[in-house]
Amino acid sequence: MAQTIEITREETPTHGRYTAAMDGATAELTWRANGPVRIADHTYVPDELRGQGIAMQLVEALIADARAKGFTIEPRCSYVEAAFRRHPEWADVRAGGSSD
Repeated sequence: MAQTIEITREETPTHGRYTAAMDGATAELTWRANGPVRIADHTYVPDELRGQGIAMQLVEALIADARAKGFTIEPRCSYVEAAFRRHPEWADVRAGGSSD
């Protein structure tokens, strides 16, 4: 099971990112805003941090914020798109879903 990591959120009105720093390396998921939609456009985990579930924890942080803050997510990053396919219970926060 993946260890829980500390995720840092950075945002402006137009863009932002979620980061996780471990062992001197940083993983990130970036997004840009389009009205009430956050377009998840990039996820990166350095080689030395891969296989620990970090990317999924970054996506889960984005999902939690979408539910708490009321925005939806358009997955343009292949990793985030694949995560949405594996988690149909996230349909409520996917842009273009039944709530849009």
